[in-house]
Amino acid sequence: MKKYLMLAAATGLLATSLTTAQAEPGGCLKYGAAGAVGGHVANHHGVLGAMGGCVTGMYVRHRYRKEARAKAALYDQEHPGAKGSYEEKATAYDVEHSTKPGQMTGTAPTTNAPAATAPAQPQ
Repeated sequence: MKKYLMLAAATGLLATSLTTAQAEPGGCLKYGAAGAVGGHVANHHGVLGAMGGCVTGMYVRHRYRKEARAKAALYDQEHPGAKGSYEEKATAYDVEHSTKPGQMTGTAPTTNAPAATAPAQPQ
């Protein structure tokens, strides 16, 4: 039985390593594994931790894809007729607007200069 379990684990690992890598946050497997380890450490609740981690991973990936679609829509407004997937357009939007994945607005440099105020007018 142990031999079959190890063979199944090796096959699963090989199958997941053959897929192409994408620049997306973890998902169910990655967050689920981290949740299982955390749940095991917290009084042997590995299954509960894996379920919570999986749900969290799916939510994080959903938020990432939703933002990428929004950036692609903004890119389409600026560049009508642009071709490519929404991931490519979101990346192009990030490059043009100096944003990072996970942020819709660019990071503007902050200045510590005092704001210019108009002198008070006598009445």
